[in-house]
Amino acid sequence: MIYPLAGLLIGAIVGAVRAKMRGGKVLDMLQWGAVFAMIFGLIGLFALVFIERSLT
Repeated sequence: MIYPLAGLLIGAIVGAVRAKMRGGKVLDMLQWGAVFAMIFGLIGLFALVFIERSLT
């Protein structure tokens, strides 16, 4: 399963778009993208663990 990887990608995109909408520069977009990628990656990891444990 690739939920954490998908969470990283979606989080990076959401963070960068959010920073751009708020008028951020490139470094702001990178920082927001990194933070959102970590958050969404952790959510994806917890979802993966929950799904794997519920299937067995």
